[in-house]
Amino acid sequence: MNAPSLPASPVLGLMLGDPTGIGPEIACRMIARRAWPQGARVVVIGDARVLELGQADAEVGFAVRRYESVEAIDWADAALPLIDLGNMDPARLPRAQASPEAGRLCGDTLKAMIDLALAKRLDGICFAPLNKGAMFKGGWNYHDEHQMFAALTGHSGFFGEMNVIDQFATFRVTSHLSLRKALDLISPERIAEAIRLADRTLREKGIAAPRIGVAALNPHNGENGLFGDEEITMIRPTVEKLAAEGIGCVGPISSDVIFIQARGGRFDGVVMMYHDQGQIATKLLGFNQGVTVTAGLPTVFTTPAHGTAFDIVGQHKAGSGAMEAAMAIAARMAAARRAAQHAAH
Repeated sequence: MNAPSLPASPVLGLMLGDPTGIGPEIACRMIARRAWPQGARVVVIGDARVLELGQADAEVGFAVRRYESVEAIDWADAALPLIDLGNMDPARLPRAQASPEAGRLCGDTLKAMIDLALAKRLDGICFAPLNKGAMFKGGWNYHDEHQMFAALTGHSGFFGEMNVIDQFATFRVTSHLSLRKALDLISPERIAEAIRLADRTLREKGIAAPRIGVAALNPHNGENGLFGDEEITMIRPTVEKLAAEGIGCVGPISSDVIFIQARGGRFDGVVMMYHDQGQIATKLLGFNQGVTVTAGLPTVFTTPAHGTAFDIVGQHKAGSGAMEAAMAIAARMAAARRAAQHAAH
């Protein structure tokens, strides 16, 4: 059954993920159910052979129509539109293990999709799970796909990873780097950028007045400076400044309390100081349902928060819940951007 309709009709590119993992299976399971909001227009960008692999793994079938360009697609046709890049033969790749060749080809496919987005042919990109190590070894020399997306879109400002579960979303002041380096990077400026990004992104997600909690850095909020004064010198003044500007943020709140409050409904989003501070909470609460959003870039990017799940590849049992949630969030965010652009003109 389709989800509620959207106020605009975004065009979303669907990338099938690393073919050595469960990506093609969960993407095809979602496609067979047409499990995206009504009004969203979804086109697969990739290789027809990977799509066929996914149908076999998911044990589903559906009609596919190939097109040479996004502009040529007949959206009234019930068949799934496919832009066949012809660049990835899964028969030549190992199954259920990381492959540098697969990683290279995944990067090539994503670059092709980003080029379409920059040319205003796509409003957003939703991709099935990738393998970061395979992409790095395949020549895409970035610590994660978010760094890659920022580079390929020419983005130079602040951006970050948003993790979404049913109860709340999380944002990061620092992300994929060592904890020692992360502590040195935490500053009032980065805290402010993360809070503003959280507010803006949650609004795009459909929350009119986001409620944002900001986590403390030190245990027990630093105990009034007894062990660490970052809460006093950096976090609280920044939160108070942005709250005075009209952003609905409060904090700092001790990180052993803030996620309990968020789970209970107090916050729509939590800004954390470093990666694992929030990832542990979100993975415990919604490992198989979570969605990762690359927030702050000119193009919408979403993906399931889980990985390629090599342990269940080809066993016809990978669940598509997180994939469907990723597509729904991509559709809502892309529709919000379309609506805002239309209103601006």
